[in-house]
Amino acid sequence: MAKGYWIGHVDVSNAENYPNYMKAAQPAYEKYGAKFIVRGGKFDSVEGKARSRHVVVEFESYEKALACYNSPEYQAAAKIRQANSEGDILIVEGAE
Repeated sequence: MAKGYWIGHVDVSNAENYPNYMKAAQPAYEKYGAKFIVRGGKFDSVEGKARSRHVVVEFESYEKALACYNSPEYQAAAKIRQANSEGDILIVEGAE
């Protein structure tokens, strides 16, 4: 079964409140077995327009990645993220 991934590209507009999102999202991550592959860090934009923060989260399956995003636990956290940042989140199926 192929793994599932969240790929996020975010510009944080309120760095003071953004940690509240990360704390609120933790129960959903634990419940669905999220594993952070990329969480911020150094990057080079070699093509196109890049945001300032990049995140890749791995899940056991595409279905678990979707379930985590759609869960009540994560949706409550997402409201905090949306109020304190702007960005894009994709959920994709892995190659294997």
